[in-house]
Amino acid sequence: MSAVGQLNERSREIFRLIVDAYMETGEPVGSRTLSRRLDLSLSAATIRNVMADLEAAGLLFAPHTSAGRLPTEAGLRMFVNGLLEVGRLTENERTAIEAKCAALGRSFGDVLEQATTTLSGLANCAGLVMAPKQDDRLKHMEFVSLAPDRALVVMVSDNGMVENRVIELPAGMPPSALMEAGNYVNARLNGRTIEEARLFIQQELEQHRAQLDSLSQKVVEAGLATWTAGDDSGYLIVRGQARLLEDVTALEDLERIRTLFQTLETKESLMRLLEATNKGEGVQIFIGAENQLFGLAGCSMIVAPYANSREQVLGAIGVIGPTRMNYARIIPMVDYTAKTIGRMIG
Repeated sequence: MSAVGQLNERSREIFRLIVDAYMETGEPVGSRTLSRRLDLSLSAATIRNVMADLEAAGLLFAPHTSAGRLPTEAGLRMFVNGLLEVGRLTENERTAIEAKCAALGRSFGDVLEQATTTLSGLANCAGLVMAPKQDDRLKHMEFVSLAPDRALVVMVSDNGMVENRVIELPAGMPPSALMEAGNYVNARLNGRTIEEARLFIQQELEQHRAQLDSLSQKVVEAGLATWTAGDDSGYLIVRGQARLLEDVTALEDLERIRTLFQTLETKESLMRLLEATNKGEGVQIFIGAENQLFGLAGCSMIVAPYANSREQVLGAIGVIGPTRMNYARIIPMVDYTAKTIGRMIG
């Protein structure tokens, strides 16, 4: 495959225009269309010769017998790596992302879900996020009264992540019971993970029920129950899958998208792909058959890890879309969302 540096200026410009037109319309581009768009004064025959050279280099292909050409996945990769000029987010886009990522007393899972939905809408692609594994060591847990029948459970892990959940309270719960429940739990955290603390405290409650009155015990049990959801591999959120169908016109493309939807239901495949993102820095781009997940679907994924203030990677967020997605616009969008989530985690 030719590198960008090996193409002369004329070839680079023709190749760039073909990719730009493909991302705009999804249709093959012919020499006549290119001659109208080119600033260079070139004949249609010269343009066809350049296109033939680009095709021989594996950067273009002819989907039909027509003279039009489309970029190959290798061509798209070269374009993204060497020719793409990444744009900047608008003020409205930044504001929308920041607003949806604001915690405002919501649980971290709710924030991730809102951020994923927002990213899907702005990018016009399917948004996805891998939430962190729930195996952090606990630092503090507190029960705060919201109403006579509700309380906020605030949990702080030793990596600085704060998680909030709302629980239902038994009738007639005095404020002192919430304080007693918090003191009881915090005395037993001792750097345990969520699951370790839950098992330890529940075993102790069964053995020494007299240590807490019945109301405080119910608060503790309800608070611990809010942390038992999920499994050891974290959890996955996918939003906006229908957006992948908006530009689909050919029947074979529709079948490929259906195949992708079936693949998305296999959580393990996507989790492995997202976990691979944790090993890299910044935004990563997976185009078509570069990865097993999209080999048959004709789709690409743009994804970035998000980390806490200690630069510990906790998860990844990104979008899935057609290979002709607007990379210049979506790359900074994914990057900004990941960094905003990281700032929120603190």
